[in-house]
Amino acid sequence: MNRLKTGDEVIVIAGKDKGRRGTVRKILKDGRVIVENINLVKKHQRGDPGRGIPGGIIDKEMPIQASNLMLWNPVTQKGDRVGFKFLEDGRKVRYFKSNGEVVDA
Repeated sequence: MNRLKTGDEVIVIAGKDKGRRGTVRKILKDGRVIVENINLVKKHQRGDPGRGIPGGIIDKEMPIQASNLMLWNPVTQKGDRVGFKFLEDGRKVRYFKSNGEVVDA
């Protein structure tokens, strides 16, 4: 089970976008994560009239290392570390280390 999942709200703790929040769009196999509106780069794209793709300069989201992200805790309004524990019914869930609140319902 990973520390982060698709759809989680995260905060960037290192890099050019430090302090910005976003939602996880995709988790790559090499430990990198694509976050909505984080780590944007300018890409010069050639147009393709056959497929209806316009040319020009576009903003593209690039992957960021998962170690540079923290899960956003809405209760404390800060990034928080994540732990794992088993509930009484045997399910493995994530929880916030600061207040012990379970992340997964």
